[in-house]
Amino acid sequence: MTIIYALLAGLCNALNVTAQHLGSISSSKKSKGWRFVVSLLRNPLWLAGWGALAGGFVFQALALHNGQMSVVQPLLVTELVFALGLRRIWLRQSIRGITWWAAALTCAALGMFLATSEPKGGTEYPASHAWLTGALGTVGVAAVLALLGMRGSTVRRTALVASATAMMWALVATLVKTMTDTLSEFGVGGMFLHWPVYALAAAGLGAEVLQQTTLSVGPLSISQPILVIVNPIVSIALSVWIFEEYFTPDVARLALGSVAFAVMCASAAVLTRTAPSTMSSSDISAEASTSAR
Repeated sequence: MTIIYALLAGLCNALNVTAQHLGSISSSKKSKGWRFVVSLLRNPLWLAGWGALAGGFVFQALALHNGQMSVVQPLLVTELVFALGLRRIWLRQSIRGITWWAAALTCAALGMFLATSEPKGGTEYPASHAWLTGALGTVGVAAVLALLGMRGSTVRRTALVASATAMMWALVATLVKTMTDTLSEFGVGGMFLHWPVYALAAAGLGAEVLQQTTLSVGPLSISQPILVIVNPIVSIALSVWIFEEYFTPDVARLALGSVAFAVMCASAAVLTRTAPSTMSSSDISAEASTSAR
């Protein structure tokens, strides 16, 4: 069920991005300024995107509650593959052959990583010092990266802020897992008497601010591969440090799993850089004949 919930979360996230983007495009053609906001609120596609986003959060929470972070977070990379399929089926965009190969390799490498590394273990009651060092360390490093990303070239700034964003979203996933454990143990009312739900709100707000900053600093061709790669790496590190998850003790299998994980990251990066850079149907021909910048 962990794998199924994680895949459904990836699908919902892909539906959210596609639906809200199409809704925004159709609304922007009809109105500007504050009327644009009103038009969005009346747009069924844009609202459906929010529904898909809520569904993605619920499925991710269920996956994290039932399984290991080191399984769930890498599986969310499938959002890129689902989004590619939606572009082809729903938007009828032309997708380059190399992009399809990258998508297939991403899925194959992901399966190989999970099968060979065998993530397991974990505790519902992490030690306080593990939480303190893990959470504060993540926030501290993310803050330093964000500050360093205030200056320099566009590529440097985008890479640094995107890395900070990915780290914060990994921390959010960690807090989601803890919040669901609190919810199952104390109920809805009791959940609000414990710290995880408030820490989640604060971390989620920080991650969203960094996300919007990342989108405004530079192109997606730079930020998206970093977001895709850094998030599962930090998530796995936090899962081991805070929740005491572990992998197979077999050195050969662990080495093979590490190689598969690296291949998954590389192929996902190729997928994001070779996919059409926009979802506009008017750009399909141009996108199919040019390489990603």
